Parts: sequence; C-alpha cells; structure tokens
Amino acid sequence: MIILRYGHFDDEQKEYVITRPDTPLPWINYLGCESYFGIISNTAGGFSFYKDAGLRRITRYRYNNVPTDFSGRYLYIRDNLTSEFWSPTWQPTRHNLDQYNCRHGLGYTIISSHYKNIEVKIRYFVPLGDNLEIWQLTLKNRRKNAIDLSIFSCIEFCLWNAQDDATNFQRNYNLGETEVENGVIYHKTEYRERRNHFAFFACSESLEGFDTQRSTFLGLYRGWENPLVVEQGQSSNSVTHGWAPIGSHHLKFILDPGETRQITFLLGYHENQSNQKFDPSGSQKINKKTVKKIITKFLNPENVDNAFKALKNYWDSLLSKLQVNTPDIHTNRMINIWNQYQCLITFNLARSVSFFESGISRGIGFRDSNQDLLGFLHMGPTQTKRRILDLASTQLKTGGAYHQYQPLTKRGNDAIGSGFNDDSLWLVLSVAAYLKETGDWGILNEQLPYENEPGTEKPLIHHLKSSLQYIHERLGPHGLPLIGRADWNDCLNLNCFSDVPGQSFQTTQNKEGKVAESVFIAALFVKVTKEFVKILQQIELIDQSKKYVEWVEKMNSTILKYGWDGEWFIRAYDDFGNKVGSHECEEGQIYIEPQGFCIFAEVGINEGLAEKALYSVKNKLATPHGIMLLQPAYSKYYLHLGEISSYPPGYKENGSVFCHTNPWIMIAETMVGNGDTAHDYYTLINPSAREAISEVHRCEPYVYAQMIAGKDAPTFGEAKNSWLTGTAAWNFIAITNYILGIRPVYNGLCISPIIPKNWSGFKATRIFRNVKYQISVERVGTGNKSIIYVNDKQIEGNIIPLPPLGIKEVFVNVKIT
Repeated sequence: MIILRYGHFDDEQKEYVITRPDTPLPWINYLGCESYFGIISNTAGGFSFYKDAGLRRITRYRYNNVPTDFSGRYLYIRDNLTSEFWSPTWQPTRHNLDQYNCRHGLGYTIISSHYKNIEVKIRYFVPLGDNLEIWQLTLKNRRKNAIDLSIFSCIEFCLWNAQDDATNFQRNYNLGETEVENGVIYHKTEYRERRNHFAFFACSESLEGFDTQRSTFLGLYRGWENPLVVEQGQSSNSVTHGWAPIGSHHLKFILDPGETRQITFLLGYHENQSNQKFDPSGSQKINKKTVKKIITKFLNPENVDNAFKALKNYWDSLLSKLQVNTPDIHTNRMINIWNQYQCLITFNLARSVSFFESGISRGIGFRDSNQDLLGFLHMGPTQTKRRILDLASTQLKTGGAYHQYQPLTKRGNDAIGSGFNDDSLWLVLSVAAYLKETGDWGILNEQLPYENEPGTEKPLIHHLKSSLQYIHERLGPHGLPLIGRADWNDCLNLNCFSDVPGQSFQTTQNKEGKVAESVFIAALFVKVTKEFVKILQQIELIDQSKKYVEWVEKMNSTILKYGWDGEWFIRAYDDFGNKVGSHECEEGQIYIEPQGFCIFAEVGINEGLAEKALYSVKNKLATPHGIMLLQPAYSKYYLHLGEISSYPPGYKENGSVFCHTNPWIMIAETMVGNGDTAHDYYTLINPSAREAISEVHRCEPYVYAQMIAGKDAPTFGEAKNSWLTGTAAWNFIAITNYILGIRPVYNGLCISPIIPKNWSGFKATRIFRNVKYQISVERVGTGNKSIIYVNDKQIEGNIIPLPPLGIKEVFVNVKIT
C-alpha cells in the first residue's frame, strides 16, 4: 500500500482513505441509492434530499462559499471542564486534530479523529428501503481521568425548494416552523398548507437541551466555527418562528477512562396521507404515528448494525456481476470497485447534484441518462428498464425529445425544451444495450405515451422508429442531419448567434436552423440505425429492416463525401454552410467527437480513413493528461459558434481534455486493433493512475471528472466537474466491452479482447443472463486473434452461445495468438 500526500486506496475494504482534511477540493461521496440521497465531503460538508434536490431539499448547503464546503452534518464536542470545543470532522472549527482519517466507501462515509486523547468515529449511511440517514457516533476516552463532555449536533434545514430557499427571503424569513417532541426535532415549514411531508432529526440519548433557531444557536455575527450555544455549553431550547430553522441536540455526560459510548442520530424525510396530516385532527401538530415506528427502529443499535451489513452486502452483490484480475492495478481497481460505483451514482442522479452541480437548474437529461445506463445496466436491469420506459414516455410526438425531465413528475422540462437533435437517437442505443444484456424482447411491446399524454400510447418499438424518423426528416443542404440547438456538445450552438449578456446559449435561437449540420449526429445515426436493423432482424421483421439499411448506406456515403477533411472527419457545417473542425478553419480545426464516433459506427474503416483520423488525434489532440476536445482552442468569442468559444482556451469544451469523449477514441483504437494505444489513453485519465499527481489533478482520485484542463490553460492537468459525468459509463464500456472485449450481444456473450501486447492475459468473472462466466484469457502471440474454448471445447468465432436452461456456470478459455 502506497500512502500519498492526501490518502490511499484500501481495495480490500473497497474504500478510499483520506488522511488529511485539507484536500485540494472537497473530496465527496454519496449517501443513498434509492429515493433518499445526500452528498458528503471528507469533512462532513454536504446536504440531503428526497428524490429531487431542487424541490425536496432537506438541508442547506452553500455553493461557492468562503470558507469552502459549508454547511454540513456537524457535531461539536465540548470539554465542559476547560470549555474547549472542536469538530471531530475537522470542519467547521478546523482544529489541528492529532489524528484524522475519512473512509469513503460504497454508500457510506466514516470519519475518525483523535483530539487530546478523545477518540471519535462517525459512520454516515442511508439504510436500504428507508428515507433517512444514520449518523453513528462512537466516542472513547483514552485519558487517565473521566471527562465531562457535551455533544452538540447541528444541521440547517432547507425550506424544500432550493431555488426559492436561496432567493425569496421576504417570504422565507416568515415561514420557518418546527416542532420538538420527546427529543425529536421536526421541520414542518409549509406543512400547514400544501405540503404533506416533513423532516425529522432524532437522537438515541436523552437531551440536555435543543435548538431550532439558527440565530440563537450561532449568535449574531458568528459562523459555524464558533456557535454561541456551544461556546457557552448550554442550549437555549429555541423553537423556530420564521428566519432560519435548524436542528441541534445537546447531550451531556461523563465518559470514564477507557469507556466507549455510542450515540445514534437520525435525519430523515417522511410523508403523511393528505387527509391524515395532523394529530389531533383539526390541530396544526404533525401526525407522527407512522414516523415514530421508523425512528424507534433505527435508534436501536442492533438494527443500525444490521442495516449497515445489508448495505455492504447489497454492494458486494452488485459488484459481483463483473470482477477482473488484469496485470494493471489501476484497471482492476476502477473496474471492480470505483467505476461501477460511479456508474450507479450517475444513473441515479444524472448531472443534478455534486460539488459542481447545485441540484437546482437541471433535471434528468434525456441524452445523459440514456448514456449513463450503459454502465449500470449489468448491475440493475430492472431499474434500467424502468428508466428506459420513463424516458420514452417523455418523447415528443415529432420523435424528438425533451432535453431533460423532472424526477418527481417524470415529465419533460418545458424550461429547457427540445431541439437538441441528437437526443432521441440515444434511446435507440440504450434499448439495444438493454436487449443485449437481458434478452427481454417484451420491452419492445410496452405501450408508452408520447409527452406523457394519455391516449397517445404506442409500443416502444414505435418510439424507436420515431427517433430515427425525426433525424431522417431533418437533413440539411449536404444531406447531413441538422444540428438544431446543439448536438452531444451542448456548447456548439450554430443557430444561437447570441450577443446579449446572460442569454442561454442552449435555449436562444436566432436562426431558423435549416442550414447548420452535424457530422457527429450523422455518425450517431449510422451507429444506432445499424443497431435497429439488428433488432428488427432478431424479431424477424426483415422486410421492415430494408428501409433502414438504405438509410444507413446513404448516410454513410454522405459522411464520406461531405464529412471527411483529408486527414480527419469534419465536425459540422455552420449556418453559413462553412466547415467547422476543418483544416480550412483558423481555429478549432479538429474535434475529437467525430473521430471517435465515426469509427465506432464503422464509417471509413474499409476505406482506410480510421487509421488516418486516429493518427491525427494522436498528433494534434493527445496530451500527457488525456485527449483534448479540439485544437487549436478558440482565442476569442465567435458569434456563429456559440458557447464553445465563450470559455477561455483550455477549459470545458474549448480545448480541455473533455473526458467523456476520450473513451470513444479508446473504442476506435480497439476497432483497428491498437490495444496498446487504447489502454494508454485509458490510463491517462484513469483517476487511480492520477492519484500521485493529486496536487495537479485536485479532484477525487477515485472517480472520473468531466474535464481536465487542456494544454492552453494555465492549470493544465487540473480536473473539474467530478462524479456526475458520462465519462463513467463510457470508460466502463471502453475498458470492459472493447479493451477486455467482454460484451453482450443479442444471441450470447462476445469475447474479443484487444489488450496491450505486454499483458500476459487476464481473468474475469461475468454474470450474464443469470449465468456465471469464468473467463481466462492468455496471450500466446503478438496479434489480436482469439481462439475460444467453452468448457474445454473450441467454438467457431467469438460469440459464446447461451447455455441450455439449468446451466449456471460456464468456463471460457481464450488464447490470443
């Protein structure tokens, strides 16, 4: 085990251990994997919410705050003899702790510290099946004498709607309401009117006191680092009447030498039936009959321990669907633990809530979610199916798609609208992946509405046809798809032409949109239409497939004619009909997206164009920190290009290493047989491999970031926008499906490794359609041809057919010659 400056991996425990609190940025984790969620930093910063971080936010968090990473799940420990108090999580008091570590695990975080011989450990997690989080506090007195201690808990309640909570002060300062009953603090702002939900904050110990009014707890002109109540050592028993509601318990006890004491805090969300809100009826008191049972259950330490074991078992079960042992520790660590974990988080939360995403402005992205599920599908096919059906139900009658939908209502987001012309195509890709993984062909017959409108129901296969028809009907002057507001690259806004500060690049459109075309959408169209043809052939609709074969052939030819620039693929044509991403351009001559996706769609492979495009990528875009999105970066704002040129060179879409796109090049390299290059690119952005340069990288070394600053940036190599990024799913697909070559197909499991030449081989366990495949790969030559033995019998080709019913384990041996 190598301990670097800020921490180290503990692969056996599936944890990242942070050994100093002052990480370059807050290094966060997620609590919850069903309906109740939270983010938690290595110093206990963060917040919690139920389903929707914008509309059901339970606690407050201050983005872009100074000091950074406020507020959080805070505990204060006070020595009542000396009046000294400190935070065992370092924040918010920031004492120089004698010892500190934070263990971020799968769905839980454990923060431990020692200060003046008082040992503290806090375990935070959300139990499966319940809408609450548990803080399990353990204290041990390492002193030779007894100590008189006070413990103060504190959270700050959000008034549910996060946007309104942060802006509408003239109303909100008059709204806040709480109840305190038997030591449980209930937050009930707006419960008197249209809400039937409330939050609760409970403690397993008898209280010395409590507070629910922030100004009373902190004192005027004080911050979280020195609350007046903690300084004085006595709660005020304040009850909220407007202003800012909080929850704080005060516990007081003697801890003898060597004694250990465990205390449980519960923070949760609960709903009552609208006709059973109050008890007694006609009063304004919360009906607590059902929530009390939940509180009682989890204040029992045995139930808490059992819940934590269940959470660990849940994750062990999920991760067991794919485990590998390769010669590279970083590959193993990411595939076996952290990449799969990140894929579940992105599946649940899309781009809504992280240290970089406030949870206010975004719903669940249609394009985002259809990509995210590609990395989660093997772990959760049932949840994936539900998500696909939800997404398809928001599809527009035109065949297009709302760019986002809201997780609470599951309806399209009118504020953002539609017009991102690639969006609906991703539905075809996700359904194809689902069919390959599960063999559940019945999903194609699911009756689903358009725009969630009753009476418009059509089978899912009709929705897929509509997705393709939408693009087929929207072709530009060259026969390439019209780009609309944007394609995958939300910042390439060729119809925007915004010269007004503050206008949204995504929703502003000053051109009709009948000229600007996207080569990227053309490649995506070829890729997904080929998949749809295979789907039709599998269900024996051969005649129907012929039309789509013709569409593929025509679009493929169009790309070769109008999308090739001589050494690489063009990115687009702008509103003037001029090329974007061409050697003819002064800046932005080459973009990464069409190079990866055209080859992924097999455009230009037979013509020898793929190798040329990849050579250009290597020479013009590859850096020691990954592959940049474009070069040369735009040095000024170009009205006709939109947001992409609004960023300074080297950041975000303007020439950063936009990690989401890097796996497309990895996949492309495997398709032309370059396993060494594919894995080299994989390693460049692998967060585990970048752990040693955490001072440069800055973001968490256990999850992928959206972007790494490019060579034109002053902070070349610095990552931003970690956790919630399509990078997670696509890197998982690139390394497992294409480099290791283990990928589901419609009629079995394909094994076709394209691994580095210096690898002797690898082993993998893959559970596919309820059968465990024990795969052993051995390199015996320097090429890429695989000879496959199934249960010691050689098979033709590289697709392992499904075994007879009742067979639960299959042994596969692969020789790479």
